[in-house]
Amino acid sequence: MLARMADHGDHEAVRRSYDTVAEEYAQRLHDELDARPLERALLSCLVEQAEPGAPVADLGCGPGHVAAHLTGLGVRAVGVDLSAGMVATGRRRYPRVEFREGDLLHLPAEDGEFAAAVALYTIIHLDPHELLPAFVEARRVLRPSGLLLVSFHIGTEIRHFDEWWGHDVDLDFRFLAVPDIAGLLEEAGFAVEARLEREPAPGEAQTRRAYLLARRT
Repeated sequence: MLARMADHGDHEAVRRSYDTVAEEYAQRLHDELDARPLERALLSCLVEQAEPGAPVADLGCGPGHVAAHLTGLGVRAVGVDLSAGMVATGRRRYPRVEFREGDLLHLPAEDGEFAAAVALYTIIHLDPHELLPAFVEARRVLRPSGLLLVSFHIGTEIRHFDEWWGHDVDLDFRFLAVPDIAGLLEEAGFAVEARLEREPAPGEAQTRRAYLLARRT
C-alpha cells in the first residue's frame, strides 16, 4: 500500500490525511510483512549488520508494524512519523517500540543515534527538492557505516488521492526513478550497496517497487 510521511511544517495535508486513516491503516496492514518475504529478508540483512546494542529507526513508521518486526529481530526500534494519529496508534499496539512524532527533514534524534534506519515507502510524499535534504538528515542520525534501507514506487507519475478507504484525504504519491534516488543518496554521503526491484504482489497497488540499501560513508 502507498504510505507515510513528509515535512512537518509544509505538509499539513499529509499529516491530516494520515491522522484520518491511522486506525484503519493499522487494522488493514498490520500483517502486511507476512506476505512480503523480500522485505523481511532485507530487514534481517540490515539488522544483522547493525552495530550491536544501538537503536534502529523506522522513518515514516506509520502505525509501527515494521518497527515491531524489527523489535522481534532483536533490536531496539524507534518509530518516527509525522502523524500524531499514527504515533498514538503505534504506541497502543506496540508498547515495546519507542515512538516519536517528527518529520524526515528535521528528525527528532541526536547525531549518530542510530545503527541503521529504514524508510519504506515514505519519501514518496516529499517534493523533489526535499529528497536530498531528507537523505542528508538521515545520514546525520546514523552512526559511521550505518545502513539505510529505502523503498519506493518506480516511475515518474504523481497519483493524487482525495479518498482512501472511504475517508477524505489530500495526498500526492510521487513515483521515483531508481538512478535519481541512488544519485541523491550518494550526493548525501551514502554508498549504495544493493539495488533491487520487484513486481507487485497479489493485493498490492499495481506498481513496481525499488529497494536501495545504502551505507553511510
